[in-house]
Amino acid sequence: MAKVGILMGSDSDLPVMKKAADMLEKFGIEYEMTIISAHRMPDVFVDYATKAEERGVEVIIAGAGGAAHLPGMCAALFDLPVIGIPIHTKSLGGVDSLYSIVQMPSGIPVATVAIDGAANAAILAAKMLSISDKDLRAKLKDYKKEMKDGVMAKAEKLDKLGHDKYIEQM
Repeated sequence: MAKVGILMGSDSDLPVMKKAADMLEKFGIEYEMTIISAHRMPDVFVDYATKAEERGVEVIIAGAGGAAHLPGMCAALFDLPVIGIPIHTKSLGGVDSLYSIVQMPSGIPVATVAIDGAANAAILAAKMLSISDKDLRAKLKDYKKEMKDGVMAKAEKLDKLGHDKYIEQM
């Protein structure tokens, strides 16, 4: 199956980025995950991004906080899709990361998800890969049904218990 590269600039991003890995595993998508800094190790970063496709990587998911250059630099060097995850920051709550990732110059797009939205990044990567993979597309449809069934079960429980008892059981 197609591979996804998951990159983060710091190990402090791992709790967020693990959600992408978990979601890819749910869909049976092979991935590689590493910590890499576009600023602190540019030679290693350039090597990773320029050789990713040779290793079978078809989509890169890159999480970054603060200046958040990692996703944009991946998009500049990697010819296939890049999905950026803005990571929450203490100083500006991740809005700085969001703006850095989403405001890319013309010709260097980065698909961008919500702040700390790693699960959605993985789902978006799966949707990209499913264009040429009908089995993966079926797994995505099953996942949507699981989500719907979960909400329906909660609605039925609320109808049965009423809001006060429902809240007590949460």
